[in-house]
Amino acid sequence: MGRGKIVIQRIDDSTSRQVTFSKRRKGLIKKAKELAILCDAEVGLIIFSNTDKLYDFASSSLKSTIERFNKTKMEQQQLLNPASEVKFWQREATTLRQELHSLQETHRQLMGQQLNGLSVKELHNIESQLEMSLRGIRMKKEQILTNEIKELTRKRNLVHHENLELSRKVQRIHQENVELHKKAYAVSIRNELGTRDIEDTADESHAQVRLQLSLPEQSHYETSTNS
Repeated sequence: MGRGKIVIQRIDDSTSRQVTFSKRRKGLIKKAKELAILCDAEVGLIIFSNTDKLYDFASSSLKSTIERFNKTKMEQQQLLNPASEVKFWQREATTLRQELHSLQETHRQLMGQQLNGLSVKELHNIESQLEMSLRGIRMKKEQILTNEIKELTRKRNLVHHENLELSRKVQRIHQENVELHKKAYAVSIRNELGTRDIEDTADESHAQVRLQLSLPEQSHYETSTNS
């Protein structure tokens, strides 16, 4: 025989009710997952038990799903009742004006203005907020300074390394210049010695030529004397 239809009504027995709730909840969440995967649907599921225990499931994000639901619900209501759109934006404008006024008042209090009428507790809260802000500002400033110091240290090391490389290059060039100077000096000495040898040889040749030219004159003088 087939199973008979289950009567959908509240289960009186608390134990049976809890067991049924647990089974049906798991099956419902499983069906929601299958629906989201198979049909590429955005599914959000919220369950509260009779003991106020919360169970939820969302295919993406439950918060975004709820926001999408509220937005879509509001748009549908506005389409059905255009007058409600005007009321909605009026409420939004009023809310924004209140938030702006609250922010302006808080800003003035943080600047040390309009503190009359505040209790000691409220003043202490403002003081705590300022101290937290100062700590955050100091931490951010220290972080920026630390990063700048690291960057300057890196640049200093880089410049120091470049200076060492330039110093080594200058020393090599100086050494090469010294070597070239020595070679040039040696060549100059050799050239000077060679020039002196040539000059001495030329002087000796000239002296011999003069000696040979003088011999005939001396002989003629001696002959005249004898006669």
